[in-house]
Amino acid sequence: MDARLQQYDDKMKKTFEHLETEFASVRAGRANPHVLDKLRVNYYGTPTPIQQVGNVTVPEARIIQIAPWEKSLIREIEKAIQTSDIGINPTNDGNVIRLVFPELTEDRRKELVKDVRKKGEEGKVAVRNIRRDGNDTFKKLAKTEISEDEIKQLEEQLQKMTDRYVKDIDALVETKSKEIMTV
Repeated sequence: MDARLQQYDDKMKKTFEHLETEFASVRAGRANPHVLDKLRVNYYGTPTPIQQVGNVTVPEARIIQIAPWEKSLIREIEKAIQTSDIGINPTNDGNVIRLVFPELTEDRRKELVKDVRKKGEEGKVAVRNIRRDGNDTFKKLAKTEISEDEIKQLEEQLQKMTDRYVKDIDALVETKSKEIMTV
């Protein structure tokens, strides 16, 4: 791959990976510990991921269990979950916190699919913006460093790269939508 294209490939790849991370935190009816990835707990004055202050397990298909390493953290973890957008009330027995995921309604599933499609569209827009930036850079080079034929080649390669990432994003959206709609 041309070195001038590598930076744009890297940016598009990061966009795709960010989208994958976003989708991992979308809950699809069964317990997925990744819904906790964005949550932070106040641990001695430092915002710390829940996974770093306790054991996160999935004992059953629709239950996430958090066993904090220090009992004093139970309140903090509960507070972090309640103020988040997960939409589940935690329960605790003094030792562990449980999150019970209710079965998703048809309307909620459709809403989640709509949200996933919107995020996918935003990802595709980001990829296309990267392509635009690349094309602008190549046009500036045309005035000084390289021939118009080389510019055409670079633009074609960048377009192929863009098409590939857009196709990958579409596939990712489709897979996540099917996962959400599966009862």
